[in-house]
Amino acid sequence: MTKRLGFVGIMIEHREQSAGEVNRIISQFGDSVVARQGVPYKDRMCSVISLIVDMDTDELGSLTGRLGAVPGVSTKSALMKDHSQQTAEARGGLE
Repeated sequence: MTKRLGFVGIMIEHREQSAGEVNRIISQFGDSVVARQGVPYKDRMCSVISLIVDMDTDELGSLTGRLGAVPGVSTKSALMKDHSQQTAEARGGLE
């Protein structure tokens, strides 16, 4: 499968209970994580993490599925459209 650039938004409702497991899961996909930003919101006892990822749809599904199985965690994600054919054509078919 073709890897594509995308994002994963992660909302953690009870960060003290779930953050450790979320971090373990993200670490297992570390080779595909391009960037990560986490913001703890102490007043609401929650956190928001955003990831920039470079992965295929199967990897993205595995990551978001495992994160979504953690109590109090929800995710949203998207990958860019596959432009590999257009890119090859723009480069004169060199790919």
